[in-house]
Parts: sequence; structure tokens; C-alpha cells
Amino acid sequence: MQSSPHGLTRFNTLPAIEAERALLTCCGSLHWARRLVAHRPYPDLDALLAAADEAVYDFAPADLDEALSRETLPLPPHGSYSVAHTALGAAHSAYESRFGHAFVICLDGYGPDEALDQLLAGIRSRLGNDPEEERVLSWDELRRLARGRLARLVRSLDARTEPQEAIDPQEPADSGRPDSASDSPYVAV
Repeated sequence: MQSSPHGLTRFNTLPAIEAERALLTCCGSLHWARRLVAHRPYPDLDALLAAADEAVYDFAPADLDEALSRETLPLPPHGSYSVAHTALGAAHSAYESRFGHAFVICLDGYGPDEALDQLLAGIRSRLGNDPEEERVLSWDELRRLARGRLARLVRSLDARTEPQEAIDPQEPADSGRPDSASDSPYVAV
């Protein structure tokens, strides 16, 4: 994965509390964020992403619960119809009632015009899963979301001049979640 070394250098040198806060916008597990901060510096983005994956793979059940509890229902993509908003809200309510946490899905590779359809299809198909199967799927989707958010975080650190501004790299254009990037194909529902 390509990234300018400047953004990674900035990430590696952020004060620990700022780096932790920035990482929590990528994944809501405090243990995950602290682990990534403790293992700095990273030589390149691929090493950081590999460490992020490893930290998710090592999640205890409480870490997954914490991360999932911090995911929220985003706004549907701009331009979607109110019927789609209603369908998404109903599907998410049913999912949350069944599994006790927000629906998470990585929509990498889908354009904005396909995202809503994929989102609705994903939530509908996963509603039939048993709770343990869904927990495994949610865990992997959360890992994929964290990777995308982390890559954008590093890019945003490269693009901005003030470290404080770079802490929250995402703009609220595609969701209600404060860490959702406007160019993000990733959606937590």
C-alpha cells in the first residue's frame, strides 16, 4: 500500500495520547489503540497495517464488544431515496435487536451508487446467521474497516500541517460516525 513516509513519520512521533485518540477513530478498542501506539515506530504503512491486523486477531471477546459498541449507524449515501433510508433503518434495527451491536461491513471496491444496495443486501443476508457465526463475520469486517481507516489516517497526517487537525482524518460526509471519511468505501451501519 502506497503512502508518503511523511504521514507515517508524523504518526510515529505523535504524543502517545494523541496517537491513541487518532487510532480510536479507526477502531473503537482501547486495547488495540494502545497496542499500536506501544509498538511504534513503524518502518512503513504495510508494517503498521500488519500490526493492526495482528492486534485485531488477538482481540479478546471484550475487545470486540468494545469496538463494536463504538460503531454507529451512518447516514445512507447522499442522493439515496427516503424509502432506502427507511429500509436501512428497519434492517439495522432488526440486526441490532438480534445481535446486540451495530452492523459493520467493509464496502471496499464499491462505488457510492452501489454501496447502499450492497449494504442492504449484506445486512439482510447476515440477519439469518447464528450469533457465533455473525460474531466472526463482524470481527473480520471490523478488521477490514480498521485497515481502511488507518490508511486514511496516515494519508491525512501527510496532507495536513497541524498534528491536531490530523487526529480526526475523516469528514462527516458519508455517515454520522465522526471517523467516516467522505472518500471512504467503508461503512459501519
